[in-house]
Amino acid sequence: MPPGYIRKSGRGATSNPTGRFERLDVIVDPEDETLHDPETPATRGPKTEYYRDTSRSIVTVNDSPDIPVDATVNPYRGCEHGCVYCYARPYHEYLGLSAGIDFESKIFIKSDAPALLRAALAAKSWTPQVISLSGVTDAYQPVERRLELTRGCLEVLAECRNPVAIITKNHLVTRDIDLLQQLATHNAAQVILSVTTLDDALAGALEPRASRPGLRLAAIRAMRDAGIPVAVMVAPIIPGLTDHEVPAILEATAEAGAAAASHVVLRLPHGLATLFEEWLDAHAPLRKERVLNRLRDVRGGKLNDARFGSRMQGQGPIADSIHQMFRLHAKKLGFGEFAQLSTTAFIRPGGDQQTLF
Repeated sequence: MPPGYIRKSGRGATSNPTGRFERLDVIVDPEDETLHDPETPATRGPKTEYYRDTSRSIVTVNDSPDIPVDATVNPYRGCEHGCVYCYARPYHEYLGLSAGIDFESKIFIKSDAPALLRAALAAKSWTPQVISLSGVTDAYQPVERRLELTRGCLEVLAECRNPVAIITKNHLVTRDIDLLQQLATHNAAQVILSVTTLDDALAGALEPRASRPGLRLAAIRAMRDAGIPVAVMVAPIIPGLTDHEVPAILEATAEAGAAAASHVVLRLPHGLATLFEEWLDAHAPLRKERVLNRLRDVRGGKLNDARFGSRMQGQGPIADSIHQMFRLHAKKLGFGEFAQLSTTAFIRPGGDQQTLF
């Protein structure tokens, strides 16, 4: 692995391309700031701006056959973690913004998220089911430390005993162990830590404002020790860059206490392919062609394949070898199935307990 991986801007993206729906291209001279997040080294980059999102609903229903949870809650749009590979980046283009630096520096805050969630669970139309927190951007990104919107949503879920599956790459999730323990007593909570690499320098370049790998392992240990079902998602696996780390990631997370594991191969929808190529130029130029060629091998000759069924896994000999390696090591390390969460203890706000079959 070539050394370096210097976070030159403190951001994941190296540019801010015009959104695919825009007719005008605006060039902005970014303002630097120094951040002091206790879980990441101080970084410099364009100043983060926060906007109020006035959405009047909070639960999004997902009908993708590739995702096992139907209902998701996202307290934030955009994510300051800045993961260059994030499939959610193109969503910012629907707001008239860029999938590049805008996505990680212009964050939309759903300040009414807990109240909206309470109203959704109180509605007679609500069928108790597992809620994913969140399904798009990370619910534990840095601003959550101050705003506590995710915690507010968890308080509602704990009151109602509605099951929740949390996917995050931030150690901040350990702050809410008290609420997760309440839910776990009803078999209604599971936490999934996303781990891409164990290399701190590479993580700092790929995911500049997310918790470093060691803190994610610490979060897994904390969940295990608290009796909360915890799993790992090895994602995304980047052929030619991180695929060789799969056995080590599984071993480290198993030792930390993860009981189940899943994986996803990198996908690059819409303009994400260009952003990722720019990242390779800046951070791993000697590996660029190797990585891109292997991505094309698993995506039918292209850098992305949007078809359901293959978009998360890829196809061909290289994809098959990744899957076989993952399954072999997961079985050897004793990983089991993901927790099957229960809705039987659900209580609507106000105390109306549901009898489910």
